[in-house]
Amino acid sequence: MQLSNNFKERRFLGQDVFEYLKKVIIDQTIEPGSRLVESKIADMLGISRTPLREAFHKLEREDWIEKTSSGGFQVVTLTKDDIEQTFGIRSVLEAYAARLAADNHTIKDLVPLEKKMKEYQKCLELKKDSDKLQEINTQFHDILYSLSKSPKLIKMINQLRAQISRFRQIILQHAEYAHESNEDHIKMLDAIKNRDGNKVEQLVRQHIIKGRDVVLSELKQEETNKKSA
Repeated sequence: MQLSNNFKERRFLGQDVFEYLKKVIIDQTIEPGSRLVESKIADMLGISRTPLREAFHKLEREDWIEKTSSGGFQVVTLTKDDIEQTFGIRSVLEAYAARLAADNHTIKDLVPLEKKMKEYQKCLELKKDSDKLQEINTQFHDILYSLSKSPKLIKMINQLRAQISRFRQIILQHAEYAHESNEDHIKMLDAIKNRDGNKVEQLVRQHIIKGRDVVLSELKQEETNKKSA
């Protein structure tokens, strides 16, 4: 585990540390199941323990880390059941959001969605890293949810944001899926433009299930690698 030590004591340091640790958990610089030793991480980052504890507590609240029996913390490990449940819930909520978007949007509403889709396509063509793809992909889906014009539904989807971020990082590392995702976005946008709620709902469900299968395949491969190590 190699962490940056570029932090400086300042007013919002606790939030900065939280964002940084979340990022290195997502990209698996700190691997699932890893113990987080407070003194060691504080030394690596060059900070005091106070902002680190603040970051730990926020990471725990958002289900990035969990307490161990010894009272410390470790990174939450994704299980097959976690993956299936999260993607199952996502498929229902996000497909419904897309249906509402097809019903409730105006032509003007679609401009940001089209712009974000073109950004994603350009990023693919330039072969930029998966972090940038993930950022654009997240923004595309956020805009799509907003077109549902259902604050309660958007809030429910956002409660899954932590797990969704981890999964997107895994999924978009696969070049083939990243290109398929772009094709799916084009089809979703066309269905929304045509106000075809049934079609876009089906497309979103299929899109999410494909992502689930990629993550499950990755988990299976990791388990195989561990057994053969």
